[in-house]
Amino acid sequence: MNKHNLIIAALLCITSFSGVAKQDDLLQEVKISAASQEADIKNNQMVFNGPVEVTQGSIRILADELRASSKEDGGGRILVAIGKPATYSQIMEDGRPASASAEEIRYELSNRTLTLIGNATLEQDGSQVKGNMIRYNIAEQRLIAESKGNDRVITIIQPENYQESSQEERKDPEPKPDPIPTQLPEIEQEKQ
Repeated sequence: MNKHNLIIAALLCITSFSGVAKQDDLLQEVKISAASQEADIKNNQMVFNGPVEVTQGSIRILADELRASSKEDGGGRILVAIGKPATYSQIMEDGRPASASAEEIRYELSNRTLTLIGNATLEQDGSQVKGNMIRYNIAEQRLIAESKGNDRVITIIQPENYQESSQEERKDPEPKPDPIPTQLPEIEQEKQ
C-alpha cells in the first residue's frame, strides 16, 4: 500500500464516540469532497481545503479544512478537521443519531481517541456535553471534558422517556391496509 493510500485508509477507521456505532459504516467507501487538495507524499501529509465533506456510510464530517497525516511506521495516523465549527455526525446501530462539533475535531487512530477543541459539543438522544475541550477514548469508552477560565463544563441528560419517544418517532410507521371498498364490483356475465 503506498503512502497516499495509507492516509486514505486512516479515514476508513473513523468511528463514533459511542461503542455502538454502525459496523457497516466502516465497510463503506470513504468519499472526500473538497475545493482543493494538496499532498506531500514524501512526508505522509494531505490537506483538503474547503468546504470539505467526508462521508463513509452514515458518517459525515463537514469542515473548512481537513488534514491527514501518518508516520512512516503507520503508528501515528491523525485526522484533523478544522472549521467554524467542524461537525461530525453518524447514525448509531440502534438508529439513533450522534453528533459532535468543535473548532477542531482531532482523531488519533493509534490510541482511538477523538478530541474536540474549542466550543466543543457532543450530543446523542438530546443529551449533550459542552466544554472547551472534550476527549473521548473510543476503545475504553472514557470521556474527559474541560473548560477554561470562568467557563464551565455543561452536561444535559435527557430522561429515558425522551430517548424512547424519539426512537419511536424514527421507526417507519406500519403500512396501512387498503381501504375496504364501499361498492361491489360489477360482474360481467357471459352471453350465450
